[in-house]
Amino acid sequence: MLAPGTKPCGRMKPIAGNSGQNPPIAEEGAHGAHTESPEPHQKAPTRPALRKERPPASLERKQLQNKGLGPKRASPQATATLGTGTEKPRTEKLVSLPASRGLRAEEGVVAPEEGQSRKAGGQEARRRGLKARRPPKGAPRQSGLGTWQRQKKHRRGWVSSSSPTEATGGGQGRPGSRRGHGPGAAEPGTPEHTMPSLPASCVLAQAAIACRNVKMKHVPALTDPGLTTLYLAENEIAKIPAHAFRGLPNLEWLDLSKNKLDGHGLHPHAFKNLTRLKRLNLDGNLLSTVPALPASLLELKLNDNLLEGLQKGSFQGLSHLLTLEVEGNELRDGDISPLAFRPLRSLLYLRLDRNQLRTIPPGLPASLQELHLGTNLIEEVTEGVLRHSHSLGVLVLSNNRLQEDRLAPRAWIDLPKLETLDLSHNWLVHVPSFLPRGLRRLLLHHNLIERIPGYVFAHMKPGLEFLHLSHNRLRADGVHAVSFWGLRGSLAELLLDHNQLEAVPRGLLGLRGLQVLHLSHNNIRHVPLNSICDTRVAQDSNLISTHLENNLIDTRRIPPTAFSCIRAYHSVVLQPQRREPS
Repeated sequence: MLAPGTKPCGRMKPIAGNSGQNPPIAEEGAHGAHTESPEPHQKAPTRPALRKERPPASLERKQLQNKGLGPKRASPQATATLGTGTEKPRTEKLVSLPASRGLRAEEGVVAPEEGQSRKAGGQEARRRGLKARRPPKGAPRQSGLGTWQRQKKHRRGWVSSSSPTEATGGGQGRPGSRRGHGPGAAEPGTPEHTMPSLPASCVLAQAAIACRNVKMKHVPALTDPGLTTLYLAENEIAKIPAHAFRGLPNLEWLDLSKNKLDGHGLHPHAFKNLTRLKRLNLDGNLLSTVPALPASLLELKLNDNLLEGLQKGSFQGLSHLLTLEVEGNELRDGDISPLAFRPLRSLLYLRLDRNQLRTIPPGLPASLQELHLGTNLIEEVTEGVLRHSHSLGVLVLSNNRLQEDRLAPRAWIDLPKLETLDLSHNWLVHVPSFLPRGLRRLLLHHNLIERIPGYVFAHMKPGLEFLHLSHNRLRADGVHAVSFWGLRGSLAELLLDHNQLEAVPRGLLGLRGLQVLHLSHNNIRHVPLNSICDTRVAQDSNLISTHLENNLIDTRRIPPTAFSCIRAYHSVVLQPQRREPS
């Protein structure tokens, strides 16, 4: 029997399911004390129940306030005895308290199930005459995601401006990348970045935003010093004010291709303040003039616009520019000033394809290494137009109207570094003379060539490696034994397919370095002895691919030793053959 006014002390109960193997844990007493567990695998000593006096009300109230008026805590799978005096004790089932709800539970501490725990705690507080504390009016409620978690998520990737705790976009993406809106609030201690809402299909990465084909009508007002790449291609942007990129001081790559920008909508100085911009793509717009550009630019693309001309000041200040592309603008000879390219002292790559040019533009930079002038109306190459292009290594003049008598004898013969010359798809009748001495690759396919003059390659040192003469009008009498003189040790690939050859061309035996030979789609009827392999010399050929298909050859009449010098017989392609026309 208990004395009136006293409270039962904590009782020892074993943990459910342990069958007495683990030590029991004592219930918490009135002062929150509990008995310590003995060492593992030791039997817990029995203690007599101790009788304690009820503490003063003020001390008990203070302890309850420190505990947040929460329910009594006990060990996992234990039971809590609630009630007073002589009332029958009620047993409540206890479960573990998740760390994300309320205060973090201490090790080995559990809480009653949700709902019943609040009810029991409230009854206990009312019994003791205490009122639960409530947050002050207007104070924000604590969210389930702690501040440190929000900061961690913000550091890993951008967070939606509408919800600072959830990343935007549907589904999971690659680390550091999100789809949807821009970043929200910045981390504490960092400058706040303004990121407006962006279409859901935009792709956001750590230092890049890509909004391709999202029907965007204006450049979003972004403020982010960390952004280096902005991709806004294939939209409907028609206007860019002067300070549209003021909040992106470190932008390096800007793509505005295939929009609706014209001279009225694009402010002349819209890009001037992007002092770190390196690559700018303005392809596929409606620009009639070149806008003012920052001096830091390395690559500029203005293809498929409506440029009226390239004037003296069009590229002013672009001394570091390496690549310039101005294709498809219908530029004519008088539209390009001789001084237009003078500021481009570092230019290496220039594309002027698909215009209306009849001559190579004058005033090309001396630093130029690659020049593309394909698909124009060029009819001649004058003698002095390339005299300063000593660094030129690649010259493309395909799809023009060139004829060999309109090529000046000394137009390019002395260009020391010119190694690739593309004269395909022109009106040439024979292989031009006075080709560059150091040429390595010559493309002459899709012309009207009927003849390869003798010794036309003899002046070349070290000699051509690749000669492309497919799709012409070559006949057997148009190729002489000395037509390939000078290419004995250098020529590795010779393409003569789709011509009108009636026999294997003469002079092939002297090409000791030849590896690829295409003679398909001709009118060849015979492969005579010693036409491809010299049986008088016991030496293997370097040929690894020989094509003779789609001719008029009767393969049964080919001499057995015609291909004896070729190491792999399967590298000779003879089938199918065409039938002799009736």
